[in-house]
Amino acid sequence: MNGLRVVPARRHGQERLYVCGTDGRSVAWYDRDTARVNLLSEDRREDVLLVLGPFLTGPVTVGPPPVPTPAELARLALHPDDDLAPNRPGEALVVDLDRDPGPAHRLRPDLRRRALAAEQTVGAALDRLEGGGWHTLHSLPLPGGDRIHHLLIGPAGLFAVHALYAHKQRVRVDGPMVTVGRREARPLLRRVRADADRASHALTAEVRAVLAVAGPARLDAPASAREVRVLRDTDLAGLARLGGVLKPADVEALHALARDRLTWLRL
Repeated sequence: MNGLRVVPARRHGQERLYVCGTDGRSVAWYDRDTARVNLLSEDRREDVLLVLGPFLTGPVTVGPPPVPTPAELARLALHPDDDLAPNRPGEALVVDLDRDPGPAHRLRPDLRRRALAAEQTVGAALDRLEGGGWHTLHSLPLPGGDRIHHLLIGPAGLFAVHALYAHKQRVRVDGPMVTVGRREARPLLRRVRADADRASHALTAEVRAVLAVAGPARLDAPASAREVRVLRDTDLAGLARLGGVLKPADVEALHALARDRLTWLRL
């Protein structure tokens, strides 16, 4: 035996198999997404490939780790408290509900929990686009206590996505006004457009506005709502099929900029 063992882990959304020595230090890792074995020591090549043998499928590239890109270096320089990438969908609402869960029995449903359900549903749909050159950031804080629910960054551009709870209810969009069920209409599309404009200002790039309606029984919206795309949560995957706008390097650079909390607090 060569004293090496394989330890599975996930890092930055990627599944990796780390090869560790008896002292616990990594000597290599296998990145399944890129089919690459990254060696920290060329002297251990044969031992590493031997212990990884049962886990390798198909041809792999073997060599030293690639040189970090400028975007990766910027990410590594972030203080953990300023890195927004680990935020869960509805992160701010999760924290708020943990601090103040409200009474156990209430006459009316807690609107925060409905909003959280919508953000989690929409966030899960957006997260499924990861791996195809797309990144999603959740619950981005803005000055004044506002938030951008989700920011989608990929080859087709940038999208500020606002989640709306509408479980088994009819949703009607008329101009800037949005009506959910029998509730009073609200100028929600103005808010969604304003969020996208603030994101454009922070990132110095065009950010398009999307209203994602979670679980509606019926959605009545113009085929092309003015300045705001209105979609069901089940249709969000269609954003990935839009024409390419950004190069991979641009996507990574914008993702590195957007995940920095200070980018948003400077607005």
